Amino acid sequence: MVRVLLADDEPLIRTGIRTVLESTGDIEVVAEAEDGRTAVEEALRRRPDVALLDIRMPALDGLAAMEELDRRLPGLRVVLLTSFGAEPNVLRAVQHRVAGFVLKTCTPDELIRAVRAAYDGDVYLSPGVTRLLVGLVSPVAVTRRRHATERLAALSPREVDVLRLVAEGLSNADVGRRLRMSEASIKTYVSRILTKLDCANRVQAALLARDAGLPGQEGAGGW
Repeated sequence: MVRVLLADDEPLIRTGIRTVLESTGDIEVVAEAEDGRTAVEEALRRRPDVALLDIRMPALDGLAAMEELDRRLPGLRVVLLTSFGAEPNVLRAVQHRVAGFVLKTCTPDELIRAVRAAYDGDVYLSPGVTRLLVGLVSPVAVTRRRHATERLAALSPREVDVLRLVAEGLSNADVGRRLRMSEASIKTYVSRILTKLDCANRVQAALLARDAGLPGQEGAGGW
């Protein structure tokens, strides 16, 4: 059973998310919070497997709560709920051990996949979030591009193909369909790519692909 802490300042949204998650039969919402401070307190008290935090909350926002939980409960996996109005703040989380970003407009299946991926030690990013974050990055300087290109040189041609599609915001399943490979194989490739590039998550790898001007990423600010 996956034990989840759910934090959002809107009761109706919490009710909807709880209903979706608990409909699976193997996910249980063990605690709820209406602000970030309460979320941290409940996490310390209930020790959930996954914390699902809205970025915008009173008392302590989701990002600040995530940073505090990272210090006090380093084993806790955190998935952030975000909206298109919160893009600049999301960039802060890329440097932390965030286990996922999910848009509030996502489908129930996507929300469930995000929680399960976090529980399994994977990182889940809504395709829209990946495209959003990559699109926020301004064109890079020549030195940054050269550095990024040198790092990508460690990848095999197939790994570059996978990275290009990851940078487009595609899920492992979608990348597999494009390349006619299994989702499990793509997951292995992504893990290998992150290790070779020394990236903590898919977003960092996607940003690096843009820095390098990977074919298909050039001038992608309008994604």
